[in-house]
Formats: sequence, structure tokens, C-alpha cells
Amino acid sequence: MGNRGGRLHDADRRLGSRRWAGKAWICCLTEFAGRRRAVMGEGYTELFFLDEATALAAGHRPCFECRRAHAMRFAEKWNAARGLSGRATAADMDAVLHAERVSHHGAKRVHPMSLADVPDGAMISVADVVGLWWIGRLWPWQPGGYGAPSQIESEACESLTPPSVLAVLGAGYRPVLHSSVPGGQRV
Repeated sequence: MGNRGGRLHDADRRLGSRRWAGKAWICCLTEFAGRRRAVMGEGYTELFFLDEATALAAGHRPCFECRRAHAMRFAEKWNAARGLSGRATAADMDAVLHAERVSHHGAKRVHPMSLADVPDGAMISVADVVGLWWIGRLWPWQPGGYGAPSQIESEACESLTPPSVLAVLGAGYRPVLHSSVPGGQRV
């Protein structure tokens, strides 16, 4: 689950035209500390993702409250990918991610690249197939899980995952994946 910084729906639980309320796009746990919330309640509009790889491709990062260990590891890998020591701050990551995930016209940005440069855990598009790049294969994304891996004939692809997140994945961060994909980290 995640959010994009605030409430994006009206009193009748209908989405408006706004797609984010701030630069802090986070992915959270659906259950945390026994809290109960009304979906599309007062505070923010909840978004639901198949898994963390999908959330990362949308430009979200792990939440520092409910997913603290993941967020700390993500922030450490963020700095490691840049040759810096320590952990990046949420605000620093959010500013960079916002520029990478949304165009000046508000559309989702994609990033052309060579398939040889795609790290495990990235979401890519190749020849009209969108999926998860994992253990050297493309697992087609479906609403209920990933399909059987596809053979890829192309050298080029488009990454849906922002470049900074690609660097974090390349530095060794492993996202939580849906159970339809072997291996990977599970919550």
C-alpha cells in the first residue's frame, strides 16, 4: 500500500484530477501496529500495489514508519549508489524521485536503456510486454501476480522504474516481490 502525500479523493470517495499532493510518495504495509483505517478516509488516499517492485516503478520509496528496516536499507543503498557514506534523507530522495517519475506535463516518465543494464527488481517494457526483470528474465505483470517468464529478443527496453531506484537496485537493494516470482524478499 502507499500514498502520494495526501488526499486525492472527494467526500464521495471519487478520485479527482490531482494525482499527488506532495513529493513524498511512499509504500507502506497494509497492517501496522494494529491500526484500523477507512480506505479513502480523511487523511490520504490509499494506493494498492501488487508488490514493492510495482510501487518502486511508480516512483514510491519505503515508508520510514511502518517499513523502517526496508527504508533504512533503501536509504543506505541510495547513498552507496552515489558513492556517499551513511543514509540519504527522505526529503533528499523525494526531491530526486519526483523529477524522475513525472514529466513537466504530469505524465509518467519512462527511461530508455539497454537490457544489459537493467538490475533485478526493475519494471520494464519490452516489445509491448510490461513486467518485472528478475534473475535475467522478464516476468509479465498481471493484476493478480506475474505470468510465466518471457524470452526477450531485444537489446533495448524502457524502464518504468526511475533511474535513482535502478541505481538502488543495482547497489543491492532487493524489493519485496509477489509470491508468483521465485526468490526475492518476502515480508
